[in-house]
Amino acid sequence: MIYKTLIVDDERLAREEVRRALKGYPEFCIVGEANNVEVAIGLIETEQPDILFLDIYMPEKSGFDLLDELGTVPEVIFTTAYDQYAVKAFEVNALDYLVKPLREERFAKAIKKVKIELKKKAGEKEAPFASHQKIFIKDGEKVHFIALGDISLIESMDNYAQLHFGNEKAMIKRSLNLLEKKLDPHVFFRANRGQIINTEYIRDIQPYFNNRLRIVLTTGKTIEVSSRQSVLFKKLKSL
Repeated sequence: MIYKTLIVDDERLAREEVRRALKGYPEFCIVGEANNVEVAIGLIETEQPDILFLDIYMPEKSGFDLLDELGTVPEVIFTTAYDQYAVKAFEVNALDYLVKPLREERFAKAIKKVKIELKKKAGEKEAPFASHQKIFIKDGEKVHFIALGDISLIESMDNYAQLHFGNEKAMIKRSLNLLEKKLDPHVFFRANRGQIINTEYIRDIQPYFNNRLRIVLTTGKTIEVSSRQSVLFKKLKSL
């Protein structure tokens, strides 16, 4: 199996360091390098990489800023000279956090994590679930049996997702990236890195700053759509 790999770092020597470290792993095919967030976004859109080796501290926009602007986020391994961002890195579901200079043994452990996760994701690819299909959820002592079409909003909560349906909420141990692949794209839309909305529940669409959109659901919940996803939503809905 070949894994499309993108290296994002403002320093050329740092990008070369990652490239050298990957030489022992031919299944990781480097599809591009970027020295800033804007270039990285363009490459992610065109190449759709499986994995990002991503620096955190870069001029103008950081690695965290990059993730905030993406709708669908590849798997991420942060590579940085600073260790103070580790907690935040795992809060955004990064697979690993490597401090430069890269150590061979530590890099190998990170690669092992990536391969396990990507193989798992490859095995989970299947046709999206229909909106009328019902799912069983056990959340603590509560159990729910609901149709997917009854879910108005899904929000990321660390390694869990919170489903909103009717006046209820329930948690499941699934990432938003995985759920997005399983849901009908004609009904569910990834508004930003942390939220998926059911478009059948849209009550109002409002212009927001920097050409972004703000969507109000029939439940009263207001969703701010990321810049990249606002452009996509306008195209999909011919706005």
